[in-house]
Amino acid sequence: MSKILLVAAATLIDVDNRILIQKRPEGTHMAGYWEFPGGKLEDGETPEAALVRELKEELGVITLEKALFPMTFISHAYPAGHVLIPLFGCRNWTGKPQSLEGQEMAWVKPVRLGDYNLLPSNIPVIAPLCQLI
Repeated sequence: MSKILLVAAATLIDVDNRILIQKRPEGTHMAGYWEFPGGKLEDGETPEAALVRELKEELGVITLEKALFPMTFISHAYPAGHVLIPLFGCRNWTGKPQSLEGQEMAWVKPVRLGDYNLLPSNIPVIAPLCQLI
C-alpha cells in the first residue's frame, strides 16, 4: 500500500471569476506543471489552517478560515504515492497575490484551465470547476 499525502489547495476566485494558478519552478518536484496554491499539512493542522498559512507564505495574502469554502476534492495515485487534496474556494482575502517563492502565476477562467499543463492530479477538477464558477 502506498503512502497517502494530505495536501490542501485553494481556488482564489477574483471578481471576474478567474482562478489563480501557479507554475512549479525549475528545480522542484514536477517542475513546469501548473497547480492551485496550497501545500502539505503540518502535524495537527487542519486543511483550512494550512491554506491560511500557505496563502500567506506563497502569495502574501491574508485570509480567514471562515472565508474558505469546500468545492471538491482530488484523489490521485502518483508512482511515489497517493495524494488526497481537499480543494477550497476563496473569494475574500486581503492583499494582492504575488509570487513570494518565484513561481509564475496566471489568472485563468475555469474553461481555459485545459490550456495549461496542469498537474495530472488537477485535470479531473476542471469540469466541476467550470460548473461551480
